[in-house]
Amino acid sequence: MDALEFREVFRDKTEAAGFEGMSGVMQIIEDVRRNKDAALRSYTEKFDGHAVDSFKVPPEKLRASFDALPQEKREALEKIRERIEDYQRMIRYEDRDDGEFKYVYHPLEKVGVYVPGGTALYPSSVLMTVVPAMVAGVHEIHVMTPTFEDNNITFAALHICGVEHVYTAGGAQAVAALAFGTESIPKVDKIVGPGNYYVALAKRLLFGEVGIDMIAGPSEILIYVDEEVKVDAVVYDIFAQSEHDRNARTFLLSEDQGIIDRIEDRIKDLIDLQPRAEIIKQSIGNNHYAVVDSRQSLLALVNHIAPEHVSVQHRDSEMITRNIKYAGAVFEGYYSPEAIGDYAAGPSHVLPTDRTGRFSHGLNVNDFLTSHAVISLTERTFGDIAESAMTVAEQEQLDAHYQSLKIRTE
Repeated sequence: MDALEFREVFRDKTEAAGFEGMSGVMQIIEDVRRNKDAALRSYTEKFDGHAVDSFKVPPEKLRASFDALPQEKREALEKIRERIEDYQRMIRYEDRDDGEFKYVYHPLEKVGVYVPGGTALYPSSVLMTVVPAMVAGVHEIHVMTPTFEDNNITFAALHICGVEHVYTAGGAQAVAALAFGTESIPKVDKIVGPGNYYVALAKRLLFGEVGIDMIAGPSEILIYVDEEVKVDAVVYDIFAQSEHDRNARTFLLSEDQGIIDRIEDRIKDLIDLQPRAEIIKQSIGNNHYAVVDSRQSLLALVNHIAPEHVSVQHRDSEMITRNIKYAGAVFEGYYSPEAIGDYAAGPSHVLPTDRTGRFSHGLNVNDFLTSHAVISLTERTFGDIAESAMTVAEQEQLDAHYQSLKIRTE
């Protein structure tokens, strides 16, 4: 299979970006904009089945959740938090000062973080979104999560991160509340974090009113293997991707048809034994397995598709990954499965999907910074460049610009 053929397959496998449900989400957004807490309270009862008097979660409830955790779970969360923090500190942009030119960074004032909840708890999403914001120095972090139970691990993770502002609300209505502000919830400068289709659609619609990290679609992975790969490990990598949700997808590629056949056979052996077998079976229907005819074809495909995750389990992994330019994250070798990236590797698991890795990147500390240039020229430097600037100003017929420059040369 060459690059062109696979691109056609990928196009067929990719759901249209579409705007199904847009009118309903627009109605929710407008209702929250106009009616604030009353609308948010109404939608929380309608969609989540909870009548909420106060959205704010008291800090003592977060602390109680932490205290209720077994010691090994506390230690696991704290160890992961420290690793994420170390990585984010390593990649944080720093101010530059070259005398006449400076480039400075400042943390955002207020950030909203959406943490999924409802049917499951995701403490990893807390760590992967909140810790980068903390390292950036964001002044206020406001977390929205449709998590209503006492003593839960999401609240414990929020306590470990030192978050003070947590609200029990979810869906498009929670995103709108952060974007516009309500009586209980302040308007923020930027909203980050994963969510379902309606959360993503709300972020898309509200971009401009508020900053966002990205509009992420269903999770995806491209796995490239050789004939020496450990079959069961790859099968569980595929299951790990598939159990996210029914729309997740895996692209399994190799130069050897035999290893693909062995992996497919082993999937059939193990799939019914999985706790989330029904979701996995639906998701696997989105998968595509193929032989590539050359290493060059593989790299052309990866760089064209820019998958959310790329896993290279091949004898030449290092050489291959060195030539991957566009991807959300790349996992090189047997001991770097995508699942470790979901939890503990260090980089955030909030990553671009649906080819948006061609022009964007995974969430990181620098997404919580603003920056600007500071220009402080000496008389000599100004004199060296003013004539050129005046020439262009004259050409553009912007006389006030010309005079602003000329008066300083006299």
